[in-house]
Amino acid sequence: MAHDLATPQMVHEKMMESNGILAGKKGIIFGVANDHSLAWYCAKALNSAGAQLAFTYQAEALERRVKPLAESLGADFVEQCDLSQDTQIENTFAKLKNHWNNLDFVVHAVAFANKQDLEGHFVDTSREGFALALDVSAYTLTAIAKQAYPLMQASGGSIVTLSYYGAEKVIPNYNVMGVAKAALEASVRYLAADLGQHNVRVNAISAGPVRTLAAMGISGFREMLKYVEQRAPLKRNVQAEEVGKTTLYLASDLSSGITGETIHVDCGYSIMGM
Repeated sequence: MAHDLATPQMVHEKMMESNGILAGKKGIIFGVANDHSLAWYCAKALNSAGAQLAFTYQAEALERRVKPLAESLGADFVEQCDLSQDTQIENTFAKLKNHWNNLDFVVHAVAFANKQDLEGHFVDTSREGFALALDVSAYTLTAIAKQAYPLMQASGGSIVTLSYYGAEKVIPNYNVMGVAKAALEASVRYLAADLGQHNVRVNAISAGPVRTLAAMGISGFREMLKYVEQRAPLKRNVQAEEVGKTTLYLASDLSSGITGETIHVDCGYSIMGM
């Protein structure tokens, strides 16, 4: 008797349709800039599993991009929040508490460094450039977690951030962003230790290179994609949807015993020595 073989995509879609593993759950997404952002692919995966989502945007110039995307997923909470301003973070979570009362997960997909610090030599990084990259790319996770976890204490929660292999090994032209991502991954561990007593888990996804607007600002990025494709065990680059699905896993109860971890979603590239 012949049987049709289901593809992994078919299995994933069927699971989402039947289970709705995040049905009734609420979460906020930081970092959507456009429909190519990794944060947007994370949002779509979370929404497909039944989650209600809230969104923020950094400045008014981004509102016209982010608001229609958020509304396309049924979001009715879209607020401006400049993460370099503590008062704006506090105000955003105060509004979110009034809107929902509780929170189940947070996605932090925020990073920035001056373009001149993403080319040439790391030794030439300015003091101002170093401080900016560390503040936006690493400290903002802590600032968000401080406001988020009190809203999660009723039933626990999950905080997920996005990192990159440049935190562990030297990647040409990644420079100060690699140092910032290393600080981000260390922050994940310390936050996980602090917040575990409140049943709040904190994890990072170390995604392989993906064509996003931010990534294209790194000098030599196209060559990086080719290099990874040739050497990764799966002989391809990771897809943004795969990062989204891993975010869904970490935001859901499927990962209830995992905290303080950095999970590589890079087609295996990080395991290779040569």
